[in-house]
Amino acid sequence: MPIEVWLQIKQGGGNNKMNIPQGYKHTEFGLIPSDWVLCAFKDVLTTFSSGATPYRGIPEYYIGSIRWISSGELNFNVIYDTLEHISAIAVRNTNLHIHNPGTFLMAITGLEAEGTRGKCAIVGASATTNQSCLAINGSDRMCVEYLFWFYRMWGNYLAFKYCQGTKQQSYTAEIVRRLPIYCPATIEEQNKIAEALSDVDALIAALNKKIAKKRLIKQGAMQQLLTGKKRLYGFSDEWTIKKLGGLAKMNSGGTPDSSNSEYYGGDIPFLSISDITSTNKYISRTEKTITEKGLRYSSARIFPIKTIMYAMYASLGKCGIADISLSCSQAILGITPSKNVNTEYLYYILSYIEETVKEFGQTGTQTNLSKQLVQDLELYLPTDYKEQQTIATILSDIDKEIADLEARRDKYKLIKSGMMHKLLTGQIRLK
Repeated sequence: MPIEVWLQIKQGGGNNKMNIPQGYKHTEFGLIPSDWVLCAFKDVLTTFSSGATPYRGIPEYYIGSIRWISSGELNFNVIYDTLEHISAIAVRNTNLHIHNPGTFLMAITGLEAEGTRGKCAIVGASATTNQSCLAINGSDRMCVEYLFWFYRMWGNYLAFKYCQGTKQQSYTAEIVRRLPIYCPATIEEQNKIAEALSDVDALIAALNKKIAKKRLIKQGAMQQLLTGKKRLYGFSDEWTIKKLGGLAKMNSGGTPDSSNSEYYGGDIPFLSISDITSTNKYISRTEKTITEKGLRYSSARIFPIKTIMYAMYASLGKCGIADISLSCSQAILGITPSKNVNTEYLYYILSYIEETVKEFGQTGTQTNLSKQLVQDLELYLPTDYKEQQTIATILSDIDKEIADLEARRDKYKLIKSGMMHKLLTGQIRLK
C-alpha cells in the first residue's frame, strides 16, 4: 500500500465495551476478525530446526565460503552475508543444514536480554546457523513474510509468556511448535499485509541510507573546512593557533543538595551529562529542573542562550549549544566565546576534536577533564570572523538537512507502528 494512501485512512476509535464487536473474536492477543485463523505454529509452519557451532579447535572449519548466522545477526533484517563463514567439511561433520533464501530465523536463547528477545530475520542468501537460531519455513497456510511481521509485533509477548529457564530464558523447538499464532485465512491477504509493512520498512531504510551519506559528507566537510585544507572563495587572511582559554570564558556549574526536595522541581532547567549525550547541536530541554532556592544555596549558576555546554566527565568532549537559559552540574563547563569568535564555529571545531580530547582524560572514579586541560586545548582557526561564520553556516546547512531527514524517518516509524497495529489485528483489511 502506498504511504500516501495510508495517510488518508481515518484512524478508528478504540472499543471499550465489554462485549465483543460483531465480526471479531477474543484471543490472548486481543480481538481479531472472526474469519481469521487462531492456531499453533506447528499447524501452519514447518521445519523448526536449530543449527550448531563447528568445533573452534579445528581452524579449517572456519576457512570457507558458506555463510554461518549467529543470533546476534538477527535484527529484523534480511541477511545476505554473515560475520563468519565456514567450510563444507564443517557443515558435514557438524550435521548442519543449509537453509534456503526465504527461511525465517528467530533467536531462541538468551531471551532474558532485551537486545535478543524477540529478534528475528529472514535468510536472504543460503546459509547455516548456530544453535541459538531456530529456522522455520512457511506452508500453503502461512507465508514467511507474514510470520516475520507477526513475530516483530508479538515476539516480546511470546517470549515473556512461553520461554523457559531460570538464569537463561530460552525456547526449544517443541515450545516454538506450540506457540500460538493467528493469521488471515488466505495467503493472499497475508502477503498484502506483509507487502504494505515491507514498503514502509524499505522507505525507512532508504532514509537511513541518506542520513548516513549526509553524515559522511559532513565529516568530510569538517575535515576540509576546519583544518584550513580547503579555503572558501573570497577569504585569504591567515589562520592562527590559539589556546581555547584565550578565545572564551569558562565556568563550571554546581549541583544542589539532592537530598533537599525544595531544591528540585522548579522552573530552572538543570543540565546533566546524559542530556548532553542525547542531544544534537542545540540543547532545548533538560530532564531535571531546580528551584530558585536550589540555585541560591549551591554553586549552580545560570548560563545564557548561546553558551557552549561542554562535558568534562563520562562523555568527554561532547558539547551542545544552549538554546535556553539553564544551569548545570559541575561535570559540565559553560563556554562563552569572545566577540571575535563565532559560537557555532567554535562548537563545530570542539565537536571535530572530540575523539582527540578523550585521550587527554584523567583517570579517577571515572575518566574526566579538568578546566585547565580544556583551557589549554590548542585550536587552529581563521582570524577573519566572517570566514568562521561562513564555515559554520555551511556545516549548519548540512546539519539541517540531516535533521530534516531524521524527522521524516521518525514520522514514518510512527506510521509503521500504527500500520502494524491496525493491519496485524485486522482493524484494517487489505483484500
